[in-house]
Amino acid sequence: MRISSRSDRFAIDRRKFLTRSAGAASLLGLGHTLPAWARGSRSGTVAYKGSDVLSGEHMTMSVADASFATGSRHGPAVTVNGTLPGPLLRLREGQNLVVDLENSSSMGTSIHWHGLLVPFLMDGVPGVTMAAVEPGERFRYQFPIRQSGTYWWHAHTLQEPMGHYGPIIIDPAGGDPHQVDRDYVVMLSDWSPMDPHTLIKKLKVGEAPFNFQKTTATDDYPLSGADRRMWARMRMMPTDIADVSAPLYSYLLNGHGPEDGLEFAFNPGERVRLRFINGSAMTFFNVRIPGLPMTVIAADGQDVRPVEVDEFQIGNAETYDVIVEPTGMDAFTIVAEAMDRSGMGLAMLTSRAGARAAVPALRDPPLLTMADMGMNHGSSAGAMDHGAMAGMDHGSSDFMEGSMDMGSMSMRHISLLPPSVKVGPGIDMVSMNPVDRMGDPGIGLTEVDHRVLNYKQLVAAKMNPDMRRPTRLKEIHLTGNMERYMWSFDGQKFSAVTDDPIRFAFNERVRVKLVNDTMMAHPIHLHGHFFELVNDAPHGHQPLKHTVIVQPGGSAQFDLTANEPGDWAFHCHLIYHMHSGMFQVVTVRPLQGGEG
Repeated sequence: MRISSRSDRFAIDRRKFLTRSAGAASLLGLGHTLPAWARGSRSGTVAYKGSDVLSGEHMTMSVADASFATGSRHGPAVTVNGTLPGPLLRLREGQNLVVDLENSSSMGTSIHWHGLLVPFLMDGVPGVTMAAVEPGERFRYQFPIRQSGTYWWHAHTLQEPMGHYGPIIIDPAGGDPHQVDRDYVVMLSDWSPMDPHTLIKKLKVGEAPFNFQKTTATDDYPLSGADRRMWARMRMMPTDIADVSAPLYSYLLNGHGPEDGLEFAFNPGERVRLRFINGSAMTFFNVRIPGLPMTVIAADGQDVRPVEVDEFQIGNAETYDVIVEPTGMDAFTIVAEAMDRSGMGLAMLTSRAGARAAVPALRDPPLLTMADMGMNHGSSAGAMDHGAMAGMDHGSSDFMEGSMDMGSMSMRHISLLPPSVKVGPGIDMVSMNPVDRMGDPGIGLTEVDHRVLNYKQLVAAKMNPDMRRPTRLKEIHLTGNMERYMWSFDGQKFSAVTDDPIRFAFNERVRVKLVNDTMMAHPIHLHGHFFELVNDAPHGHQPLKHTVIVQPGGSAQFDLTANEPGDWAFHCHLIYHMHSGMFQVVTVRPLQGGEG
């Protein structure tokens, strides 16, 4: 998806939008001669690949059942305004927005405005802020646009993995500080022809049913006999990186599979902005453009000081804006490789229609390490700001450490858990030493021979609005039983705590520590707020984010100003983890004090 970036920056020609997305037609100006894969079809219920553009203060979004095909796969899908992804919403900071949502599909729906600061009754979470919009019904969303940057919207039901999502670009009221010649959205997603309800049922009844990279007696993974025996005693698999992967998923860029030949045009020497959005249901992507450095300028819609990298991992629901300056070659390959390296999404940056760069082979699958089991026995202080911790109420996190029985290789050291965690069958692992992993680039990327982004490199470009130190620490454990496919916070699924939300007082300044007692990375999202990563950045310049990856067996911390009153969803953005119980409600009320 291209966004005009010169004099017509705020006046996109909607008829040319898909043409520009297709690249070759963008170069040649062939607005009505796109190949069949790019044109798609608006007849019947076939999903049209790519997005139209909606702008202005009043728009209509219509949800419908559809069918979708990519490569050799075809199956049921959900479209918004007939496309997959749904339309790009091009907005301007300071405007008012009215969206009429029409449900022509066969199930209840809604729209969550991911990363947008909206009144909580407009947040679009059925069962928390609204009732689902049932088939045949309409609902009106109405709120002011209070920010700028790259965001996205999506359903908060199992329509999301079927195609109910799309990008949002909000132009800053005072003009964009990043001057570029071209501006594209690159929306990453995964799609399966299997119905989501069937898929989650299979995850619950079978142990890692979609892990087709399991270790065997004859595999060539670099594991010693002792390593294999250790993993066997723990009844765990070092290749258990993703719950669902390429044997079931097609990886899409702007709705296009690798075989579609999606192109983004450039002229040599131009500055090109690429707005990456991970709108997938279950996939972390490792993004790189071989031979072309990327300068990261924004994370989750918020400007950061520029940092040049060769690759970055993007978790579900995160966004990164990068600037590239391609030259010296006719084409460069945009590679979005699934974290478990079972497949990839592809597109081309091209200066000439049809030009192609080499497509790299899939790299060897990564293996989990001792650190991913919380067995990193280095310092656990990580990015702890001891100055900020002075005088802080630690009541919610104090506990006595228990013994660590390394001989038995049991991972269920429940004596290490604080009293706030409910011990039961939903916990099959406890991290023994959950060190801060803000400097970790992500699973499989610690040993690559080029520059990879990590959270410690992110520094807010502008001073943060709230310079107060946090007054208390709230510790939350990410818990699960991988074999039973049970996921939760503090050992309790959402169904067990619907009447016991996480409580913050209005305008309270609190530090939240997330401890990952599982061997999977979790992208944790808090609705309605931005928080500041505790990542060793200078005081006042901690990066603002709405979603944070908590690495396996490790921890992550953020500082939050709870200044948006209401009830807000707080959950893992791996959609089948969320629907299996890793979900809570954060309630912010205009009261004095707070309650853990």
